[in-house]
Amino acid sequence: MLKIHLEEASKRFQYEWIFKNLNLELSQGNSLAITGSNGSGKSTLLKCLSGSIPISSGKIDYILDGKPISETDWFSYLSISAPYMEVPEEFSLEELLDFHFKFKKPLDGISSKEIIEQLYLSQHALKAVGQFSSGMKQRLKLGLALFSDVPLILLDEPTSNLDKKGIDWYQEMMREYGKNRILVICSNEPREYTFCEQKITLEDFK
Repeated sequence: MLKIHLEEASKRFQYEWIFKNLNLELSQGNSLAITGSNGSGKSTLLKCLSGSIPISSGKIDYILDGKPISETDWFSYLSISAPYMEVPEEFSLEELLDFHFKFKKPLDGISSKEIIEQLYLSQHALKAVGQFSSGMKQRLKLGLALFSDVPLILLDEPTSNLDKKGIDWYQEMMREYGKNRILVICSNEPREYTFCEQKITLEDFK
């Protein structure tokens, strides 16, 4: 079982504190919503949790079955979907799934064909991702995160570019595939995190 422990975690850019003295403990099955005004640093905290940018002080530890995981290996245990995350647009959908799952193991018992069906993209399997609408790309990014066999899912503004049908789809996917994982969701939209059992507001940690 994966646990994530933050102790007095703080991040600043030059003289501005993005967050300060944040203490958290998350285990598989836990879900956390990170809220805050635009520009408050939600995405920065998510990037710190993923290890893609370092914190300025304090500690973030990943612990698997009681043993610490090196920060250089954190990426193996997480997947992320975010507006700033790019996907290779020259690939077809089938090619992109094949490429992605060379680096991440898919959930047991699910094939690329079934993933494409779950994403409502069966008619677009051979189309270049660069030709997808913004909503189709968003479903794809969420699918790549949720169908990867990892214990930690990091989502930033998960329903951006989704219409009402897409939002309903997202909520159903989270109910179905969010179980027994650590879910961290950056959002100001309650519809994106109503199921989260914990919530922090970044302005409380300045």
